[in-house]
Amino acid sequence: MKNEKYRRYIYWGVTAFVVLAFLVAFVFLLINWARVRRGVDILLGILAPITWGAVFAYLLTPIYNRVRTFVMGLTEKLIQTERTRKKLGGLFATVMSLVVLLAVVTGLISMLIPQLISSVLGLIEGFPAGINNLERWLERVFADNPAVEAQVMQHYGAASDYIQNWLSNQVIPNTYSILTGLSSGVFSVLSAVKDILIGLIVMVYLLNMKEKLVTQAKMIAYGVLPLLAANKVIEEARYVHKVFGGFIIGKLLDSLIIGLLSFVLLSVMKMPYVLLISVIIGVTNVIPFFGPFIGAIPSAFFILLVSPMKCLLFIGFIFLLQQVDGNIIGPKILGDSTGLSSFWVLFSILLFGGLFGFVGMIIGVPTFAVLYRLTTELVTYLLRKKELSGNIEQYERLNHIEESHKTYIKKQENG
Repeated sequence: MKNEKYRRYIYWGVTAFVVLAFLVAFVFLLINWARVRRGVDILLGILAPITWGAVFAYLLTPIYNRVRTFVMGLTEKLIQTERTRKKLGGLFATVMSLVVLLAVVTGLISMLIPQLISSVLGLIEGFPAGINNLERWLERVFADNPAVEAQVMQHYGAASDYIQNWLSNQVIPNTYSILTGLSSGVFSVLSAVKDILIGLIVMVYLLNMKEKLVTQAKMIAYGVLPLLAANKVIEEARYVHKVFGGFIIGKLLDSLIIGLLSFVLLSVMKMPYVLLISVIIGVTNVIPFFGPFIGAIPSAFFILLVSPMKCLLFIGFIFLLQQVDGNIIGPKILGDSTGLSSFWVLFSILLFGGLFGFVGMIIGVPTFAVLYRLTTELVTYLLRKKELSGNIEQYERLNHIEESHKTYIKKQENG
């Protein structure tokens, strides 16, 4: 009995120490946030090749797994040893993963970059003519309302002067200096290329040793944690992989389809800057909820300078495309991969986007889905520990819970 008493005191003492240590560490981070942030940035810069390699490996894992399984099945009758078949399958899968990655990157660079540069330069150089076309269109629209026309044209003139000055004094000189004077950024470009090339080597290693890494992680979990906790950690890790893998890969595929669909339909509609706008729509579509509208704003402005009527047609096209993607294409590819309601999707995008920018807007939804699930499971566990129901329906219109018999007293309909 005395040992049990001492054990309880030791348990509470260790718990208090751990909580206090976490509080001290948290306060230290808040006080020295600027230094910590600089240290994290330096560390991320050093580990950039590892990060690139991990991202490439994660995205190409489905291709690697399918090719390796196919080769192993194809050589099953020719090679009896499973280990040899696995090595051969891994070799072919690695080569195919590299080929796919290099083909995608080379194709994007060779096809998109030159046309994007020409589109942007053409847009900048044709901006004055576009301003004049838009001015004449506004004059025709408000021809029967001179007072309204005067107000509109006054604000329009101020806005157009500001934009033209900004383009003439900042954008155009910087654009030409970037295109013609790339030597000033040679070192940063070479550094990025070096990180990506090393990242490809890291990707090859990670693809071929991912199963061993997962096995070692399981050994560590079972060695360090109690059995029940280790099982829970591994279960949650599988859920994280399912959510992130399903969401990110599915969203990239969805965005590729939307970009190609935009290119085809905008070409049929004879819209200007088709390739530039299709790339903008495809890239911004990676962002859930806000993506189509974020991409539509600059795209609509570009088209407005050429033809106001085509701009209105384009806005209608974006709303239709967003409905098709949100109700047909997206659900078919993604399914209910996160399990979040529309409000929490919006909340997670705003929160993580504000904290981490563009990357936060992309990973915010799956990250919040994982946190939401963990919170739900914690609350359910605490309720059951108090011998209360973890079923949410029990708490609908709940007035109170009677202490003696744990009876759920509901509110009256008029109350």
